[in-house]
Amino acid sequence: MHNMQLFLPCAAGVEDLLAQEVHRLTGLAGESLLVARAGVSVRADWTQAMKLNLHLRLAQRVLVLLSHTPYRGEDDLYRAAADVPWETWFTPRQSFKIETTSQASPLKSLNFATLRIKDAIADRFRDRAGGVRPDIETQRPDVRVFAHLDAEHLSLYIDTSGEPLFKRGWRVDKGDAPLKETLAAAMLAASGWWNPETGAVSDQPLYDPCCGSGTIVIEAAQIAAGMAAGAQRRFGFEKLLAFRAADWAALREQAAAMVRPASAAPSVFGSDVSHRMVDFAERNAERAGVADRVSLRGGDALQRMPPAEGGVILLNPPYGERIEVGGVAGAGAAGPGRRGPRAGRETAQVEPGTDPLGADGADFFARLAAHWKKSFAGWTAWVLTPDMKLPSRMRLKESRRVPMWNGPIECRLFKFQLQAGSFRGQAGTAPTPAAPAAD
Repeated sequence: MHNMQLFLPCAAGVEDLLAQEVHRLTGLAGESLLVARAGVSVRADWTQAMKLNLHLRLAQRVLVLLSHTPYRGEDDLYRAAADVPWETWFTPRQSFKIETTSQASPLKSLNFATLRIKDAIADRFRDRAGGVRPDIETQRPDVRVFAHLDAEHLSLYIDTSGEPLFKRGWRVDKGDAPLKETLAAAMLAASGWWNPETGAVSDQPLYDPCCGSGTIVIEAAQIAAGMAAGAQRRFGFEKLLAFRAADWAALREQAAAMVRPASAAPSVFGSDVSHRMVDFAERNAERAGVADRVSLRGGDALQRMPPAEGGVILLNPPYGERIEVGGVAGAGAAGPGRRGPRAGRETAQVEPGTDPLGADGADFFARLAAHWKKSFAGWTAWVLTPDMKLPSRMRLKESRRVPMWNGPIECRLFKFQLQAGSFRGQAGTAPTPAAPAAD
């Protein structure tokens, strides 16, 4: 299958970084590689589609566009889906699932639209396979079909990924609200520690003081090692008729040959106040093949000292929940009978209209900034947060802010150059408001 039109969805704000990664992996450019809204459009062949699934760290899926047609009602959806040669992609003995999304669609029922598309696919198989129709399976389908409705057009895709690409295959132990691996990779790229266009990584040490189950540090270690993101998982294309095992085996062998040997001393560090989460991170690192490439420790983020001489701090700190700090610094901050934010936890949800941090959270980040000023001078810190006022709360001046989305939560990745010296406000006084910065 040559000259296929692929769409690679990604988180909003990551499109340009994803385009750079695709260019590095395929060499595609110009009209064959176009940045779109919340994704990248690629014209590629079947082998390149498999390769993108294997290596991409920033995309959510690799979808093949099969049809793009105008519509006005549900009957138009049926006709469009019935015209697609589904039998060239899978058999009536396989199960499938349809996932439908819409933007500004005039149709009143997305469920009914999905039903009409499902009927068209099943009827086409029935008419061409002696009455045999594929089954619908919503949990573990053999094949996934994606339908997107805008105001005037229906786009139909067949999915080659299966499970979303952020599921790398190594994370079994996790916290309550783990950071997705694709977002961790985006943070690494936006910070400059990893260059998705060249594949190069910084020679500076990387440290996550709130590492949770280890997403950021493991993602960083795999990137530094040259490991393919999907080397430990299966893909949806393995159940499609175009799949050829020999071609896939060759791609996997090429990826395995690119893995670099581990250095004597790890340059990727993580710590967490919860020793249970550190245990999770260690087991995940073992499954990910990077146990000897990362250094993981327990400890309160308000007390841990630098693991190396200068480097990059990258963290997705706790927000949206008030969880007691399991350490001396945290206990002192929360006070008797109070609950404060835990100094080491992956992302939690934020209720609309609420302060992402709360009073206890603001106190924690002020103390964290004080600790960084005292002990991490010369380091660069990047903090992902939904709190747009975090710099003023920390009494630090950001040198950059990068818009990012953590699922449905709008966030900013703030960059702070850490230098020993005075804060923008003295302890016990209101901090100076942060100067406005353009996104």
